[in-house]
Amino acid sequence: MNTSSRALARTLLPLLLPLAATPALAQSSVELYGIVDIGLMTQSRSGTDGRLTTVASSGYRQSEWGLRGKEKLDGDLTAFFNLESHFQMDTGALAGTGDSAGTGTVLFRRQANLGLSGSWGSVTLGRQYGPALLAHLGTEPRIFKEQFSNIYMFAYNQYAATLGPIPAGTNNNNDVGIFMKNAVQYRNTWGPVTLGVAYAPGEVAGSTSRGSNFATGLTYKGPLELSFSSQHMKDAGTGAMLVKHFGYGAALPVGAFTLKANYLTVKNDSPASVAVSDVRGLGLGVDWDWSPVNKLTLAYYHNKDRINSSDATRNVVISNDYSLSKRTILYIQGAYVDAKAGATLKTSIVAAGIPAQNAKTNLLNIGINHTF
Repeated sequence: MNTSSRALARTLLPLLLPLAATPALAQSSVELYGIVDIGLMTQSRSGTDGRLTTVASSGYRQSEWGLRGKEKLDGDLTAFFNLESHFQMDTGALAGTGDSAGTGTVLFRRQANLGLSGSWGSVTLGRQYGPALLAHLGTEPRIFKEQFSNIYMFAYNQYAATLGPIPAGTNNNNDVGIFMKNAVQYRNTWGPVTLGVAYAPGEVAGSTSRGSNFATGLTYKGPLELSFSSQHMKDAGTGAMLVKHFGYGAALPVGAFTLKANYLTVKNDSPASVAVSDVRGLGLGVDWDWSPVNKLTLAYYHNKDRINSSDATRNVVISNDYSLSKRTILYIQGAYVDAKAGATLKTSIVAAGIPAQNAKTNLLNIGINHTF
């Protein structure tokens, strides 16, 4: 080593030694992602009026954008976060929420949470998807698509629990039964079984029960997929049970076909424990992958309120999803809705509600869905 090389080594060595003793920096990433979905929808009836045609947002999947990130920590521990906003493509406005009256505009309606995960599972804190809905994604006939599925029977029957003002009631931790606020959720998968358990304390002084929300979701994925869910919400003022939900589902692949059955129940009571509604929703369907880029789905839904027999619908849906690429889907979906005279949002498969009471309505939705 010549004189200049030795001088360079003496200069760099003090700088390099601290780096050699420093552990490798944790690996981290932040991702911008989203879904944009828009199309045209026409229906043969609109209330007591005639045909209605609209530019419809979110026919296949909700339009959303979000940020998610993770950081690898020591051992098998990973920190992660999710921020997810819901908007309407036809107007550009933020989607409305099922939050309690007085909440105002919610930027991150779908998710705003932070958590840790490892080989033991994950724990997530904040606003997040509840485990009850997640359990049935593989068994609901149309995967809870934003249009023409029982996502609305599931959601609208739990919306009543949020109609009161903040802070009096009735359950401030619920957004249409799908998004849980102020929640802690544990999730893990053991072989074919996935379990999710979430709890949102009522945050009412002097009580750990009033205003609380407790939900579970269980999925078994074998040759036959099975799903189960439950969700219970209590009134913030009285502590009375407002919502009792249970769900059951099954899906069986048979070659290019997948047979599905899903049964959802939601019972609503008032804070005075008076029965308001008791809606049962049956969904039956079959998926047919008739080409590498085409999926045809046929589904039947029968929803009925056992307390009010005139609040009921029978629905038939047929759709085809054509994959233009891995990110872009062109879809066409039609629905036949037979609604009784007292049919309401609680038995609807249509996002905007019952097209017309005591009538039979045909709906057609053609759109495009792109993920990024």
